[in-house]
Amino acid sequence: MKNPARKLAPAAAIGILALALSACGGGGSTTSGGGGGGSDATANLDARGPITYVQGKDNSNVVRPLIAKWNASHPNEQVTFKEQSDQADQQHDDLVQNFQAKNANYDVVDVDVVWTAEFAAKGWLQPLKDKTAIDTSAMLPATVKTATYKDTLYAAPQTSDGGLLYYRKDLVPTPPKTWNDMMNMCSIAKQKNMSCYAGQFAKYEGLTVNAAEAINTAGGKIVDDSGKAAVNSPEAKAGLQNLVTAYSNGNIPKEAITYQEEQGRQAFEDGKLLFLRNWPYVYNLAKTDGSSKVKDSFGIAPLPGKDGPGASSLGGHNVAMSVYSKHKATALDFMKFMTSAETEKFYATQGSLAPVLKDLYSDKELVGKLPYLPVLLTSIENAVPRPVTPFYPAVTKAVQDNAYSAIKGEKSVDAALSDMAKAIDSASSGQ
Repeated sequence: MKNPARKLAPAAAIGILALALSACGGGGSTTSGGGGGGSDATANLDARGPITYVQGKDNSNVVRPLIAKWNASHPNEQVTFKEQSDQADQQHDDLVQNFQAKNANYDVVDVDVVWTAEFAAKGWLQPLKDKTAIDTSAMLPATVKTATYKDTLYAAPQTSDGGLLYYRKDLVPTPPKTWNDMMNMCSIAKQKNMSCYAGQFAKYEGLTVNAAEAINTAGGKIVDDSGKAAVNSPEAKAGLQNLVTAYSNGNIPKEAITYQEEQGRQAFEDGKLLFLRNWPYVYNLAKTDGSSKVKDSFGIAPLPGKDGPGASSLGGHNVAMSVYSKHKATALDFMKFMTSAETEKFYATQGSLAPVLKDLYSDKELVGKLPYLPVLLTSIENAVPRPVTPFYPAVTKAVQDNAYSAIKGEKSVDAALSDMAKAIDSASSGQ
């Protein structure tokens, strides 16, 4: 499977990986308190020379042309591309192992937005301040938040992603703006012998995304600003209850409990679903797949919320510098190059990757090629990052296990949220 936060186009047919499979890796902090890198963070700040850039598989041929362009104009500061696998859990564990080994050859690394806090807390990422500061003023605030830990920037937003609502515009001329509106429209699906709504409800990272969206949209939170569980609230209960009720009354079809990104996409393209929550990569596939029955009959809209756009979970990737890099001045310049306006535009046109620069969402050329960009901007502007915590792998497992049990009716919503809170707090205390 591929990581959809990197792919929004046909090259990325499959979405978010089961990050719960990835281990924290334990230990490895270079400081007594983590998060600063100690003496490593103050070393080699002015040094220049060859560096290595580490990222997952370059399926859309985005990275290689960029590195070739950089190398052509920097003969004494050549960048070598270390290509990882296309499995997010393997990418995570490879980074952990090399950080623990203080590998100076992992100079600049690509990190999923949910890994930033973990790596920063362990002292592996160079704080981007003072001599290593990066200007984020033109970037979408939600993307900057994913690169920030304890009020310090530890990475540069590189690409983003947000959830969209795909709907049958031939059957629903005006998309639903609220969850209740969408549920009321499920009567149309029943009249047409279709299923109504699906997202990603199998027990994997996609369920964390969908459960977080339900909880955040209802005004709840999974964790508070200190990383403690915050799901024992009326708002969080209302959000999870929405999914539970929809599954129990059939508005979410029974088979959707097995859906990851691709199963939902296929069902929607087969004309079996009225509504689908998924990532932007589905747009191109639904338009171009020879087997798609909805090529000319679907529309896109922001996720429905409580009284307006819902709170999408934020996807995407950030680019970060290792505290162990020997050539940090070069690493910093390369990071700026990899997040420049010209590069961001290339991400969009070459790899259909969502830019982090707000102005590009109104760029006529880009919108002509990627018509979903204005809707995606609304999604990202209303998005909420998944729990920002150094213990993310354990936290996401707590969310998945308990949301899954609640949706299936194996636990009450109250019991699921209570168990979720206990597991999150246990994880966050290092137990």
